Amino acid sequence: MQSDKSTEVQDKMSARDRTTITVLIVSAFVVILNETIMNVALPKLMHEFQVTPSAIQWLATAFMLTMSVVIPTTGFLLNRLPIRTVFMLAMGLFSAGTLLAGLAPGFEVLLAARVVQASGTAIMMPLLMTTILDLVPSHRRGAVMGNVSIVISVAPAIGPTLSGLILHSLSWRFMFLLVLPVAIIALIIGSRLLPTDGERSKSRLSVPSLLISIPAFGGLVYGLSGIGSPDARTHTVAMIALGVSIVFLVGFVLLQLRLQRTDSALLDMRPFLQRQFTLALALMVMAMLALFGVIILLPMYLQNVRGLDVLTTGLLLLPGGLLMGLLAPWVGKLFDKVGARPLLMPGGLLLAAVLFGYTQLNETTPLLLIIGLHLLMSIALAFIFTPAFTAGLNPLPHSLHSHGSALLSTLQQLGGAAGTALLVGVMSAGTVAAAAAGKGDIEAQASGFSSGFMVAAVVSLGIVVIAAFMGKSDAGASSAPEPAEAELTSEAH
Repeated sequence: MQSDKSTEVQDKMSARDRTTITVLIVSAFVVILNETIMNVALPKLMHEFQVTPSAIQWLATAFMLTMSVVIPTTGFLLNRLPIRTVFMLAMGLFSAGTLLAGLAPGFEVLLAARVVQASGTAIMMPLLMTTILDLVPSHRRGAVMGNVSIVISVAPAIGPTLSGLILHSLSWRFMFLLVLPVAIIALIIGSRLLPTDGERSKSRLSVPSLLISIPAFGGLVYGLSGIGSPDARTHTVAMIALGVSIVFLVGFVLLQLRLQRTDSALLDMRPFLQRQFTLALALMVMAMLALFGVIILLPMYLQNVRGLDVLTTGLLLLPGGLLMGLLAPWVGKLFDKVGARPLLMPGGLLLAAVLFGYTQLNETTPLLLIIGLHLLMSIALAFIFTPAFTAGLNPLPHSLHSHGSALLSTLQQLGGAAGTALLVGVMSAGTVAAAAAGKGDIEAQASGFSSGFMVAAVVSLGIVVIAAFMGKSDAGASSAPEPAEAELTSEAH
């Protein structure tokens, strides 16, 4: 009885820990929201700054590129610096970039501001997940990670909705100026309340790793983002970038494997020795590929095929984003009781069914049916995200928390970029093929969207297959840091 009480006391989080996690979740939601908030505004900005479509697209592409380059360095930063210092760096960069974007006098300044914003955004998600892994007992992480999935999935989903509402009645500058006060308040609160204690690594920054990571990850995202372009020159450059990035990526991994023997890797690869982590990571990439692909394709379908305006499109997609947010904490608590597989299997099957349903959309599909399918997709994703990344990160020892979080965040970015490139490319090719077969413009576009959704549906079946190989129940599992750490260290040596 005494031991039960002792365990219960140890499992309770302190008020300080709860405050730390709350501040980080709110801050992460604000910064991740800006990853997709610009997408709807691109046509208006193209007109205002008098730039070409290929130039304006860099406001989104540069953000993704910066994220992909900065995220791999966060494992090193989180090992070297206290939570408060890393948080102030992240929110300081984001706030500065947001202010600069809101006041930008021209396109070049706005583009630079987006790069600064993305630098702060890239640090926040690994910081949040690493802190949760460090502070929350493993068998209670599902409930807390449920709130994190609001950040990962809901913030990108409702970004276009919020931007549509803002652009309907205000200048595009308010997309940044309305966010800035929230970011500054979070920065002030975090600078006072977040902890500065904890053991820190004294490893030195591997400059060669940093230099190699830029073409490795940056080239990969750039290549993926341009590979589906109908422009032949852009497509060729993207293919070259992909080839170069793969060469540098192989070099980066080989260098990290050598450096991790002395615990000096920029991005430690030892989390991949955990089977559950590797499976969860593959599953998350597929889920992000489907999510980001649909985030791009569905609004395009509603506007190009159905003729809806930006505001109406955003409002139609808002219920799904809100439902995902409402379900996420509940799914997290359920994970703590039943584990990952009983949630991932039905989630993957439902997602595949919805995406196959999307393949039947045409110019006369009732809007209520589209909203219903989007709500079902939101339920499916809620059953996938929290169990996947919680089950993947739970087995990692304390020394690998930051690197596991950085790897997860990096692969999420790559999955999102790959999903956007793949589905848009397939959609474009399907539209051209349908037009060549003699179909009218609207009918050809509907056929193209159907092809894109079909690819997403096939990919989502992979989630079901991977879920079948994950542990039957991860609920209540202890991460057992010391034995696991010893095992991984011996593997490395």
